[in-house]
Amino acid sequence: MSNATSNTAAVAGGAGLEDLNAQERAWLAKASRNDINGWVHLKTRGAPFERGFQHGFLAAREYAEALRVYKAMTLQTIGMDYSFFVEAAAKYHGPIIERVAPDLLEEMRGIAAGLTKAGVPSSLADIIGWNAYEELTGYWWPTVAQNYASAPVTAGSQAKSHCSAFIATGSSTTDGRIVLGHESFTEFWNGQYMNTILDIEPDDGHRMVMQSCPGWIASMTDFWVTGGGLVVAETTIVGYSGYDIQKVPEYIRARRACQRASTIDEWIALMDAGNNGGYANMWLVGDINTNEIAKYEQGLTYQNLAKKKHGWFYGDNAPDDPRIRNLECTDVGYSDIRQQTGARRMRWPQVLEQYDGRIDTSAGQAMLADTFDVYLMRINPCSRTICAHYDTDPMEYASDPNAVWNVPYFPGGSVDGKVTTAALASKLGLCARFGRADGAPFDADEFLRIHPQWNWQEGYLASRPHQPWTLFNE
Repeated sequence: MSNATSNTAAVAGGAGLEDLNAQERAWLAKASRNDINGWVHLKTRGAPFERGFQHGFLAAREYAEALRVYKAMTLQTIGMDYSFFVEAAAKYHGPIIERVAPDLLEEMRGIAAGLTKAGVPSSLADIIGWNAYEELTGYWWPTVAQNYASAPVTAGSQAKSHCSAFIATGSSTTDGRIVLGHESFTEFWNGQYMNTILDIEPDDGHRMVMQSCPGWIASMTDFWVTGGGLVVAETTIVGYSGYDIQKVPEYIRARRACQRASTIDEWIALMDAGNNGGYANMWLVGDINTNEIAKYEQGLTYQNLAKKKHGWFYGDNAPDDPRIRNLECTDVGYSDIRQQTGARRMRWPQVLEQYDGRIDTSAGQAMLADTFDVYLMRINPCSRTICAHYDTDPMEYASDPNAVWNVPYFPGGSVDGKVTTAALASKLGLCARFGRADGAPFDADEFLRIHPQWNWQEGYLASRPHQPWTLFNE
């Protein structure tokens, strides 16, 4: 791969291989890190603690910077200190993880040890809190927020709509086999750190390659390719409400499902085991061994599964199951093409029909980069397009201030693109672009100059230049 830089000993606190004992050196000899086109390609392997140590040590610099930003933005966007959520995660999630996935708890303990050795002092509680952040801020916090406030709190707005995705197979693809594509939508201040291609080869279970973030044990952006022959992506269910703090966190269920499952049904069973409603998603899953694809909408109370061997599914954040949409969600924008969900629900079938029968890697990349606005009926990069550009959208047509990011020029939207095929996935490979899926750059300084209402993000918001699509296939 061109422009790759090896960074095996480049860590946050200046620690290098000379600071390690013999055992730690042996662990790191099994791992590798390469930087290419905005991505950190991180490979870890072995027993839980050692692969965690590899991860923490090699990604310490990026984790430290991300943590600095998350701490500041948590206070700005929620009003609570980041440490509040770390303490809650250790209290509520720690015992559950120890009970259902002690190997993953040990991996997190290893990440903390690796970070500490690299000069970023960290505890197990810190890493549990880091992995639980999305779930606790977006799903648990709305259930308790009013207990901490004297004014009405709109904490439900923390549970945002994320991602666009498709999966196709059979007569819809060029070779008759599976193609999966996905791009993450998120606030730019956190999406700028979701640039890790994490390759984990555990001593027990399937090898997994996923998009992730330094310090995470799961993908969370949710693009997975597994040694069990599964390819997995999702789009978050918008307006969702429902959370059971006593059950198993989503990031644990997703990681266990991808590490352990060899069929779609096994994967779903593991996702359902202890379902707590956290980070509720519309999942797209493909089995490259059987050429079958599935769409699984998973709420806390209701679930819906559809499968096929010819055709496609897509994800646009608005669930199709009317029980989930009406009884577990509010304001999904299902039929409103002024909203990003309704617009993409209209656009996805159009582009999938356009490429039907010839969907491959190139077609997947083109669909993820699509900026046709179905409301104005023209090319118009904005919140309503498959490749979302909230930061350029004045929101003059949005009518509901409570809908997702209905704020003019919101610094968020597409932050990446990923595509894999059955041929690539058989070798644990994928193609990925960091930055927007259409390649358009984001200049943070220029954005803040033009839109100074967002100046409270200055010093935390990073630019993301145009990047090419990059093949990860080794």
